[in-house]
Amino acid sequence: MYAFGGYGLYLLFSLPALLLGLWAQAKVRSAFAKYSKVPTARRIAGAQAARMLLDSYGLYDVDVEEVRGFLSDHYDPRSRVLRLSPEVYSGVSVASVGVAAHEAGHALQHKEHYAPLTLRSAMVPSVQIGSWLGPIIFFIGLFLQGSIGTSIAWLGLILFGATAVFAIVTLPVEFDASKRAKKLLVSQGIIAPQELEGVNAVLDAAALTYVAAAIQAVSTMLYYAFILTSRSRD
Repeated sequence: MYAFGGYGLYLLFSLPALLLGLWAQAKVRSAFAKYSKVPTARRIAGAQAARMLLDSYGLYDVDVEEVRGFLSDHYDPRSRVLRLSPEVYSGVSVASVGVAAHEAGHALQHKEHYAPLTLRSAMVPSVQIGSWLGPIIFFIGLFLQGSIGTSIAWLGLILFGATAVFAIVTLPVEFDASKRAKKLLVSQGIIAPQELEGVNAVLDAAALTYVAAAIQAVSTMLYYAFILTSRSRD
């Protein structure tokens, strides 16, 4: 009954995070669109800014590559490659260098064995499995009767719980990378202090998307737990 008749309850748990996520995505796009039109005084491209920051920390073996997609920027710790979207790679804007420096911040975290990043990387295999297998096992358990079904459902919830933990662990990783980026861009002379306002707008908006993702994962997990505890009381 709870699996199929609790749609309104699911919305109660998930709608706030969903709306926050949509608002955060819109805010990111708006901030990037605005500040991608504002060139930095030194007109340094995102790829060049990333290279400067990496080299300043001795990370000469970390490559900077262009990758397709809008704001598809990321750092791959396994191959030690920093991949930047076309707008960021070639752009000489405040937004471009901000995003590039943020991704370079992840490479610096990797070099320093930043604990949350190490934990997040170690969790990737379990999250890849739990994010899709957990809900399947959960609803199979709800179909089954008795304690066996309940136990299977709890197993599914635990597997999905890795997704929520991963989303929470991601928060300090992203916040720290942005903090490093803002500090290094100024200290390395890539941007002037007055240009930091645009960097703040872009990176702070991006941080909201991770907050929304964490809230969404936790709220979904709480919804599943509510179903199970309600079933146990029936």
